[in-house]
Amino acid sequence: MARVSLALLLGALLACSAAASLDQEFDITWGDGRGKIQDGGRLLTLTLDRTSGSGFQSKHEYLFGKIDMQLKLVPGNSAGTVTAYYLSSQGSTHDEIDFEFLGNVTGEPYTLHTNVFTQGQGQREQQFRLWFDPTTDFHTYSILWNPKHIIFMVDDLPIRDFRNLESKGVAFPKNQPMRLYSSLWNADDWATQGGRVKTDWSHAPFSASYRAFRADACVAVAGGKTRCGASVGTEGAVGAAAPAGDWYNQELDLTLQQRMRWVQRKYMIYNYCTDPKRYPQGLPAECSMQQ
Repeated sequence: MARVSLALLLGALLACSAAASLDQEFDITWGDGRGKIQDGGRLLTLTLDRTSGSGFQSKHEYLFGKIDMQLKLVPGNSAGTVTAYYLSSQGSTHDEIDFEFLGNVTGEPYTLHTNVFTQGQGQREQQFRLWFDPTTDFHTYSILWNPKHIIFMVDDLPIRDFRNLESKGVAFPKNQPMRLYSSLWNADDWATQGGRVKTDWSHAPFSASYRAFRADACVAVAGGKTRCGASVGTEGAVGAAAPAGDWYNQELDLTLQQRMRWVQRKYMIYNYCTDPKRYPQGLPAECSMQQ
């Protein structure tokens, strides 16, 4: 029994060591002290009160990668609050890959909102209910971004695959390095039940927690080059041709495609591709192709 316990302990320590130290990877960028990195860099918390929310951004910019972060969302009556977790470049023609968690009244489920922006154009929303309570424990939310796919995952289960369909005239993010951002803020004009339910400030301060960040990615460095082939926090080769991890060519196999379709059938509550009233000139081109 002691040997088993020791093995489990060593495994846990190795798992923890694989995650990057948050104070080395992120800067708290706003919130006047409402964002904090704690526990020796292993935990980051964002807080929202009536005066302000808070947010952070990565020190690195990424051009493709597999990004993982564990989040525990605002518990209880979180109506009106939004926890945003996303990759984005800058400027009017920016690219962006979004997770947003829309709070709700006590006992009602969060809405997980996803979106993809290419060259400043978004409006590619898909929304889901989660199949667990995201406030009682940490869960892993991942973005796999490579030259062929943007895959959104929850606890390694794919929920969305935005494919590169440039050959069909659909723009795809591939040239602009993006930072990872997250923020906790008040959006009670739209976030919960279309803005009908407002933030109840008697429950403030609201808090979301982050841990176990990992980025297997190509990191933008000086001279317009990227450093690939290693996890963030370790040195890899410099240059656009440097080898990357398995994620660079990863696609969903048949089993994972089936699991994604199951999630979409059971838990998707909005899909822009099935909302023709929104597009009087016709649905976006990618909607006629399998997503």
